[in-house]
Amino acid sequence: MTQPAENQHFPFSAVVGADGPDGPDPMALALILTTIAPEVGGVLVRGEKGTAKSTIVRALAAVLPPVDDHPVPLVELPIGATEDRVTGSINLESALAEGKAEYEPGLLAKAHRGILYVDEVNLLHDHLVDLLLDAAAMGRATVERDGVSMTHEARFVLVGTMNPEEGELRPQLLDRFGLTVEVAAPRDPALRAEVVRRRMAYDADPAAFAATYTAAEAALRSRIASARDLAGAVHLTDAGLLKIAEVCAAFDVDGLRADIVTARTAVAHAAWSGRSQVTLADIRVAARLALPHRRRRKPFDAPGLDDDLLDQVLGDDDLPPDPDPEPDGPEPEPPGTAPDGGDAAHDADGEPIDAPASDATAQDAPQPSGGSGEGSAPSQVAATGSAYRTRLLTVRGIGTGTAGRRSRARTSNGRRIGATTPDRQGGRGGAIHLTETIRAAARHQLARGRTEGRLLLHPTDLRVAVREGRESNLVLFCVDASGSMAARKRMEQVKTAVLSLLLDAYQRRDKVGLVTFRGASAEVALPPTHSVDAAAQRLEELPAGGRTPLAEGLLEAAHLLSVEQTRDPQRRPLLVVVTDGRATSGADAIARSRAAADLLAAAGITSVVVDCEAGPMRMGLAATLAEHLGAEHVPIGEVSAEALVDAARRAA
Repeated sequence: MTQPAENQHFPFSAVVGADGPDGPDPMALALILTTIAPEVGGVLVRGEKGTAKSTIVRALAAVLPPVDDHPVPLVELPIGATEDRVTGSINLESALAEGKAEYEPGLLAKAHRGILYVDEVNLLHDHLVDLLLDAAAMGRATVERDGVSMTHEARFVLVGTMNPEEGELRPQLLDRFGLTVEVAAPRDPALRAEVVRRRMAYDADPAAFAATYTAAEAALRSRIASARDLAGAVHLTDAGLLKIAEVCAAFDVDGLRADIVTARTAVAHAAWSGRSQVTLADIRVAARLALPHRRRRKPFDAPGLDDDLLDQVLGDDDLPPDPDPEPDGPEPEPPGTAPDGGDAAHDADGEPIDAPASDATAQDAPQPSGGSGEGSAPSQVAATGSAYRTRLLTVRGIGTGTAGRRSRARTSNGRRIGATTPDRQGGRGGAIHLTETIRAAARHQLARGRTEGRLLLHPTDLRVAVREGRESNLVLFCVDASGSMAARKRMEQVKTAVLSLLLDAYQRRDKVGLVTFRGASAEVALPPTHSVDAAAQRLEELPAGGRTPLAEGLLEAAHLLSVEQTRDPQRRPLLVVVTDGRATSGADAIARSRAAADLLAAAGITSVVVDCEAGPMRMGLAATLAEHLGAEHVPIGEVSAEALVDAARRAA
């Protein structure tokens, strides 16, 4: 559901449905719990498009108890926001007109004691996500720039929404969100019909529709206020804290953030349920919200939680109360402590659980079809992927694209290499370069009639810093899936190399696409997207066989890059052609493939040819293709960064 232009928000209770936030809707519950205890650290909502993610977040603000008789502020952070807009900076008008360095608050200050909402947070620059999460965790924001040094309160509930198909957050950032929930559209036709019915009723008369939920909204607002008052008095026993530690250890999470967040969420849920002491039910709910996204072991693994393992660790018996303190004698050992002093998970009868965390993780991991362990076929191993660290492939020259980690570019962050006027910054904002601004104004002081006193500044004196950093690119893979690749059993090595390059693209925040060619034609297996996970899935399913239509593959890549250049002109492409260089499909196959390569070279496309040719007798066709493309030629065995280092050592 999309949010209409009217000021009347869609009622929160109408989005949650008849079951209410105590029912099966984890998104509503996660949002409510983090408003009860903002120290939980915010909520990340992952889900497909059209699942009312934005609608429910905007509706949440209307049911929260007012702050000092004012509605709770809801601040939306746009994807294109600059760091100055987020944290604040000096007021340019005051600086230029009056010579005063006055601080102008940013979005973090405006969101204080409210909700800061970031739609498509996975598309936000990483350094801005870091900044938001730091402020949300500490409850304050610090500004150090342009001669301004100050700290202000920034206690807000951070809510981010994202569509995983458009790309994932880095695991380091994913872990910083307190809670994560997955949402999807209902598959029950009756429920889908009810959603449409409510939406149409709202569009017809928003005020009348909202009025039907007035009582439900008031009751929800009152319950949230009561839960906030109760939260400070909720008791988490030592046994409950130990049980939380056992759960986190059983799921093999990194660090202690998961334990802390789970404990805070369990306390918030107990308050929401009207209890003054945390129970196993509270811990179970908290674990389901706080742990799934922290179990990710690889970038391409989907987050999830094994409910059977959770039930096994929690057991059936409720938590015992804290023992009475004993003034004399040794302290009793806490339940679940092993004889050697180590901690061990126990079941409801007090017996140790024999499934260690590593075994549980291994049991959850998908096994290749056709067997597992030593009996697995080599091709099946390639399907699951054994990625390695790759050499850095970059686009030639200096770009002006979105900040990332691949190619050199003029960006809004990075090292300062000079200054320029704002109109020559290509529409980009930038931090004021005070030294150069003063230097530009100094030469005009006599003409402006200044003989003493403060510097006379004019807007034309303004200079902004020029910074050089790294940009993200469009990495388009053009992969040969013909019979010449499959016959020599090269596809395992090819898929592993491409998967490793995909992992590198994921870490460098690139956009990726996949073109394959086999038989008599080429196809776009995956249009350019931020979802590297989708590319990895297409790669795993890639069939091989038939002749080698190399020319068709290159021409399809050229067409796709041309379309993307129109859509996103600032994102520079990097074409990675994975082939042995053979061209065997159609008349004049070799001549046509070289003509297609010349076309790409004339368009100025930076290319890399990953040479898959193997065996003692090599024809060198991939190297010739690289010459026509004006591309870097990389044997497939040298895609690995370690192999590149070894080759350099041998050359030395």
